[in-house]
Amino acid sequence: MAVLATPVGPLHAAATSRGIVGLELRTTDAAFVASVGARTRRAVLPAADATAPSAARAHLKVLEHEVGEYFTGSRAAFEIPVVLEGIGDWDRRVLEGVRTIPCGATASYGEIARRIGSPGAARAVGGAVGRNPVGLLVPCHRVIAGDGTLGGYGGSWFGSREELLVLKRTLLAVEGVVVRG
Repeated sequence: MAVLATPVGPLHAAATSRGIVGLELRTTDAAFVASVGARTRRAVLPAADATAPSAARAHLKVLEHEVGEYFTGSRAAFEIPVVLEGIGDWDRRVLEGVRTIPCGATASYGEIARRIGSPGAARAVGGAVGRNPVGLLVPCHRVIAGDGTLGGYGGSWFGSREELLVLKRTLLAVEGVVVRG
């Protein structure tokens, strides 16, 4: 586990030797460790821990570099491997659909439902998006309401609805997207 400094606050990250398994803004160390540990059924070790796999530490270093580039506007796509571990098939389908939204674009919950072959499942898509364990890398901030407004943001993250919508608007602005409401 590592905590990366970003312009929008601390970003908690967890990796295995295969890639990034957890990424959250607006959380505490304890909540992040508990969430990733419960979902992956793995111990979550600090990156500085000598027993942490070297490949996991390497992924966290690459992530730190890519996140830095993202926030300066010099990176439009993340190349770091993402491991969707410990989630259900529905959530996996939804998050794979969300991953197809390019930087600088948005898609509605309903559009994601149609893309994954489940028209009419916009609300269920919203639930899966809210459970996204690797936000930013699977860009749930790019999913907006069907009427073009922001919709919701954050799942179980800490903060008020208004604070979380400011965060979503800020992440979209980093990508050059302005959303009404």
